[in-house]
Amino acid sequence: MNLQLPIERAVLSAIFFDAERLDGIAEILVADDFFYTPHKNIFATMLTLRHADLPIDEEFVLKYATKTHPITQEDILNILTTSPVSDVQSYANEIRDFSTKRKLHSFATKIQEASQDDSTKTQDIIDYLQSELYKISNAHQMSDFRGSKEVSEATLAYIETMKARGNHLLIGVDTGFASLNKMTTGFGKGDLIIVAARPAMGKTTLVLNMAQKALDTGRGVAFFSLEMPAEQLMLRMLAAKTSIALQDLRVGNLQDFEWENLTKAVDIMGKSPLFIDDGSILTIHQLRTKLRKIKSKHPEIGLAVIDYLQLMSGEGNRDRHQEVSEISRGLKMIARELEIPIIALSQLNRSLESRSDRRPMLSDLRESGSIEQDADIILFVYRDAVYKQKDEKEKEEAAKRDGNTTYKSTFVPRNEEEAEIIIGKQRNGPTGTIKLVFQKHCTRFVDAENALDKPPIEIIYEGMAANTQTKFTPNDSIDAPMI
Repeated sequence: MNLQLPIERAVLSAIFFDAERLDGIAEILVADDFFYTPHKNIFATMLTLRHADLPIDEEFVLKYATKTHPITQEDILNILTTSPVSDVQSYANEIRDFSTKRKLHSFATKIQEASQDDSTKTQDIIDYLQSELYKISNAHQMSDFRGSKEVSEATLAYIETMKARGNHLLIGVDTGFASLNKMTTGFGKGDLIIVAARPAMGKTTLVLNMAQKALDTGRGVAFFSLEMPAEQLMLRMLAAKTSIALQDLRVGNLQDFEWENLTKAVDIMGKSPLFIDDGSILTIHQLRTKLRKIKSKHPEIGLAVIDYLQLMSGEGNRDRHQEVSEISRGLKMIARELEIPIIALSQLNRSLESRSDRRPMLSDLRESGSIEQDADIILFVYRDAVYKQKDEKEKEEAAKRDGNTTYKSTFVPRNEEEAEIIIGKQRNGPTGTIKLVFQKHCTRFVDAENALDKPPIEIIYEGMAANTQTKFTPNDSIDAPMI
């Protein structure tokens, strides 16, 4: 007799004799883990009875069996004549192990069949097989409750660690901006950070500046660029690091001292733990595989960046909203699994440009429901000068069409422009607006305090009382309890 049958009967017999055991077994097994089809049907029916708060006995199991999952009197009798086991959990684990082995055997068959399919691209086959293997490996992962004593002691240890660091505001990955660090305390392990903006606002530049700061503080960075080649990203990072105009770097128009500075910067960047994947196609399963691999080889990886989320490919032929939902949820799970913050760039809907105030809001996120739900922090990048220049250009073109050749644009381009980082959501901290300065020539954002103009920081803290908001000035403390 197949060894699995008596083990399955022993577990089901234990449930018939003591229905309270079902809850513990249900944490280990699902119906499909049973090898013998009638046993699958019986276990599924037991779960149905448990949810309905009905007795789990021979009569009710037979009564609630469905046409698609039939159960016979003989099946029940074979179970009831089997002696129940006391260590039912060990037997349940055996059933789960058998189930996993069957899935692996089936997976091996899929590998053989897929490798012989000449009509499918090799990369598509690999993606499919990685997805299937991930499902098998995670099929039985389940966290358990942690007792109050364990959680409270772990929390106290965390507070003591922070106290030993000297009450510093920065406890996560340095964002590179003092005002943003003060608002967020840095990007924490497992955080999903969304950086969103309309085109030309500088969101890629912002995250490159953040990545550079992570590198400067000894952390490794994995950068997935779906839109821009790795060389172009490096040009921007070198421009920001050397203060050499990006346009001059592109054409090699450098003076001797600039060549010297560039050479030093290239040497430093060459030794930095920066890893760039600039493939144009990326699924959530590929991302997970690549990040696991690079993290295992380089444990110093402390930040991952995806530029950008809407360019990632979904699995199957599902609705795009469902695909984005799967991607955003997957990013959050990967961040928690690898214990690193993940920054994902996102586009905004064009509709915001029809408003008088074009500052972004959460509702402007494309496929905003899932992204807004999964993100721990959502940052919007806004530069008013971009719209002013655009508006003036449209007015000038309209004047020319009307025959007014004397109209001259009032917009005066500046090398440094005011920029706003709007914290639209922060799961563990305040929301508000931070003023930075964008230095266009070297594609770099800096704190307003480091520029000639020093705009104030506007912070809106969401208090515990409903509909109450308090504005803080730069001199006020924001060390209030986080909601």
